[in-house]
Amino acid sequence: MDHIVHHPWQINLGPLSLTGFGIAVLMGFMISQIVTQHELTRRGHELESQAIPDIVFASVMGMLLGGKLYYILVITHDWRDFFTRAGFVFWGGLMGGVFLCWLYITRKKLSFARFSDVAGPAIAAGYAVGRTGCWAVGDDYGRPWDSRFAVAFPEGAPPSTAGIMNRLFGTPIPPGATPDTVLAVHPTQIYETGMALVMFLIIWRFRDHKHAEGWLFGMYCVLAGVERFIVEFFRAKDDRFFGPLTAAQVIGLTIAAIGVVVMVMRTRTGPGRPGIYAATA
Repeated sequence: MDHIVHHPWQINLGPLSLTGFGIAVLMGFMISQIVTQHELTRRGHELESQAIPDIVFASVMGMLLGGKLYYILVITHDWRDFFTRAGFVFWGGLMGGVFLCWLYITRKKLSFARFSDVAGPAIAAGYAVGRTGCWAVGDDYGRPWDSRFAVAFPEGAPPSTAGIMNRLFGTPIPPGATPDTVLAVHPTQIYETGMALVMFLIIWRFRDHKHAEGWLFGMYCVLAGVERFIVEFFRAKDDRFFGPLTAAQVIGLTIAAIGVVVMVMRTRTGPGRPGIYAATA
């Protein structure tokens, strides 16, 4: 059956190479900054919005460190990978980014709940854009799939050959295939981009909620956990340490459960739990 053949996208400017992944991640953070500043200003918190560039910088540093640590501790167990370009895992990046943002916000004596509430739609929007980078470089693809919509990644990161997928992900080599056979797989990068866009639209629909600040971040956690839990069934993975579930699915369910708790705790406004709009004189 015919399938789609993918080729990496990058721009070469002399000795400098700009990959689609790097451009997409940069655009993702830019979109996140625009959304957070827009929402804080719209809600009457113009002063706090001035801190967004520093908070975005903290989130970038947290994403890089957290993504690398997750990659090493959960996947490769090799600290030499800390100095390679590969291995920026989203769950680790999310947790690292949230931690450094929390550290910066609390040290500046700002409201973490306020920033987290506008971060809900911002992270979803940034994720939808950033995931296109995985498609651009041919990373994070799925399991073998026999369909006209399946995609082969002969130049992926790594290439989707039968031998590489068997060695890295435990994927059985199909009958009649050799280790050098390029397999067509689920384009899970596209699945995640589409699901992240839907997630953003849902959260955006609730941006005028009447609950306490922080409630919208809880909704993001629920949707993000569910999204990752679903897509992992199609991903090429070899970290199924919990029966049929991958480590990312267990983390996703945990984050979704935390999101439910946050939504319940931030349902009603009251002392120490202000609403999302600035009080007017």
